Amino acid sequence: MNGIYIHIPFCKSKCPYCDFYSLTNSVDLQVDYVNSLTDEIKTGRRFKGIYNAKSEIFDTVYLGGGTPSVLSGEAIYDIITTIKENYKITDDAEITIECNPNSDIKSLIPYFKKCGVNRVSLGMQSAIDIERKKLGRSSGKQRIFDIINELKINEIDNISLDIMLGVPHQTIETLKETLDFIKECDVKHISAYILNLEENTPFYKMQNKLNLPDENTVCDFYEFTSDYLKNIGFNHYEISNFAKDGYESRHNTKYWLLNDYLGLGPSAHSFINGKRYYFENDINSFLNGKPPVFDCDGGDEEEFIMLRLRLKQGLNLDELNMKFGETAIKRIIEKVSFLKEQGLIDYKNNIISLTEKGFLLSNTVISELI
Repeated sequence: MNGIYIHIPFCKSKCPYCDFYSLTNSVDLQVDYVNSLTDEIKTGRRFKGIYNAKSEIFDTVYLGGGTPSVLSGEAIYDIITTIKENYKITDDAEITIECNPNSDIKSLIPYFKKCGVNRVSLGMQSAIDIERKKLGRSSGKQRIFDIINELKINEIDNISLDIMLGVPHQTIETLKETLDFIKECDVKHISAYILNLEENTPFYKMQNKLNLPDENTVCDFYEFTSDYLKNIGFNHYEISNFAKDGYESRHNTKYWLLNDYLGLGPSAHSFINGKRYYFENDINSFLNGKPPVFDCDGGDEEEFIMLRLRLKQGLNLDELNMKFGETAIKRIIEKVSFLKEQGLIDYKNNIISLTEKGFLLSNTVISELI
């Protein structure tokens, strides 16, 4: 099954750590963008000769950004219903929308229900208001709690919360408070990301003034988060992601399993028949109908190994052998004993998977194996 990713390149304000492509003060552009986007969904002009989406079957749709919840309910409804009217979407499709808790989500919920949104990802980042403010998030903890309850009342209970580790002023005590809040909220999915200082962001330029935890402390935060979430019923199914049974992100899992997905909108990426494409980080380029740019061939041996090891289900060496032959397996087997002795991997039933310690040091472990 294929997936669809829609990039909504608008934000009310720009968070100081974020390097994703988005625009602020762009209300006038939103109508034009939605019209251009729905036209592309209907016609497939930009992908002519590359991909015929109307001949495929999709079981996930994901609206990310940016901040999709800055759009009007009517615009969100138009985008998703246009997808459903023009593509083959399965009845049980996972349809996700990312939301900023500062948006007027209560007014959007009726439109979510009408167009079939059944999963909401909230960018909480922290339950500590001082940490959230430093991250550019103005809404408080109570508002997040109220939104979650409102979604559940309206029978949208597949809710994911984003949290960040290693943010300014964070301590193990404030992290525990955030995790206690998660427990109280009783959501289905958590994405826990370690703060990276990306170039061309305000945080990168002011990093020496941010009062950031040191690297060892952030490692402690990661291990504490993993242990806490596992103790309250979450499965650590991917390096940065935790889910209750059956609530793993079906859409994001497509990325790690190298399934095909179609990406629409400026900065959106696609993976189609083993090839990667992307739209430029330029809304005017998209509005003017410019097609996606070929990036590179994807899904080679190294990428296959790297992506499978991100998942707790791990790397199946029999599958690797079928795809790429015995050479890769021989190289990997030579390093298994050492990595297992270091407590970085598990190896059984011809499957290699990272341990919790291995997840924390995943870049090093994966580099060793590829």
